[in-house]
Amino acid sequence: DCYSIKISRDADFSLENEDQKDIAERILRKVRKRKIGAVTRFQYDRDMPDYFLDYLCEAYEIEQEELLPSGRYLNLSDLAQLPNPVGNSLKQTLPAPLRVPELETDTSVLRVLRKQDVLLNFPYQSFDYLLRFLMQAAFDPKVLEIKVTQYRVAENSAVINSLISAAKNGKKVTVFVELKARFDEENNYFSSELMQQAGIKIIYSLPGLKVHAKLAYVRKRSNDADEPLKGYAYLGTGNFNEKTARIYSDEGLLTSNKAFIRDIDEIFRVLEGKPYVHPFKHLLVAQFNMVPDIHKMIEREIKHAKSGGLGYIILKMNSLEDRDMIDALYRASEAGVKIDLIIRGICCLVPNQPYSKNITITRIVDAYLEHSRVWYFFNEGEEDVYLASADWMERNL
Repeated sequence: DCYSIKISRDADFSLENEDQKDIAERILRKVRKRKIGAVTRFQYDRDMPDYFLDYLCEAYEIEQEELLPSGRYLNLSDLAQLPNPVGNSLKQTLPAPLRVPELETDTSVLRVLRKQDVLLNFPYQSFDYLLRFLMQAAFDPKVLEIKVTQYRVAENSAVINSLISAAKNGKKVTVFVELKARFDEENNYFSSELMQQAGIKIIYSLPGLKVHAKLAYVRKRSNDADEPLKGYAYLGTGNFNEKTARIYSDEGLLTSNKAFIRDIDEIFRVLEGKPYVHPFKHLLVAQFNMVPDIHKMIEREIKHAKSGGLGYIILKMNSLEDRDMIDALYRASEAGVKIDLIIRGICCLVPNQPYSKNITITRIVDAYLEHSRVWYFFNEGEEDVYLASADWMERNL
């Protein structure tokens, strides 16, 4: 007889001292111990005989509260790898990505960005535009420097390959690698090793912080005497991962806007351990201005609602968990502010209560995983819209 079992283990780990220089090696050692971590759940075929279950419990040191009786097939997702017995008749066909006219008429992304910003919506528009931006920067003889933050990347990443090409072409390339990206620690470590071998400067995780930003920054020589060095940037809600970009819904902004470039340059200064000089004016940055500025915008909508105007907030994110933010939304609702929430995952806000009667919560379940974070504040018609990589969770803010 055959019976299925599935073991879940504790994957969390902590570092006693993140200030040490060998943080990469210590994280890697911790990650490799996950395979022998404490059992947190033991799923088993409920038809399994008691004597066999007792034997497994003793062998794996499983407690009664960790047992979860289940059916015969515990990993249904594995069946997706089998050939479809009825062909493509039941297969969902996803739409082809829409073209961005400006980037089709002129194939030079950097040249387009000198004239205008480009907002991309993945996967409704192709992630290839971002890959083209990075590849063109890698081979443009006037590009001097490229800086990128890495949180999660694909295996055999086209993004990493572009950065390696840039370094080999004489560009100064700096990559901030977040080694504490859960379940991507090993992939990030090995990709950083490849980049270091190519001459790329690697900066690892900051002590006590997890850097979740998705930024790319390009500096290029310009023929403009008033601006001899021109900056270009990408800011995204999702990862630099061409594989997940096919199924995750995300937004990304390609820009040469001087105000954004100034703030992005300051972010990389901080990540490189340099003194914080210029306050962030156009970007919201966790641990700096993000939380106070969000509260100011919520309070502004409350003020407008109390004065008889329209207070309106739309928030789209993966998770809403931060207690202070939830309390601020409750206050706004009680003041008459209309609030629409689009939350994919965890939501600790309680709807349909007297203090939340003006709040609606929607969850979108469709062909793509809703991964983008978008924040909208009406502001009496002078709307403020933010794209973000952060959810409203205590660990993110």
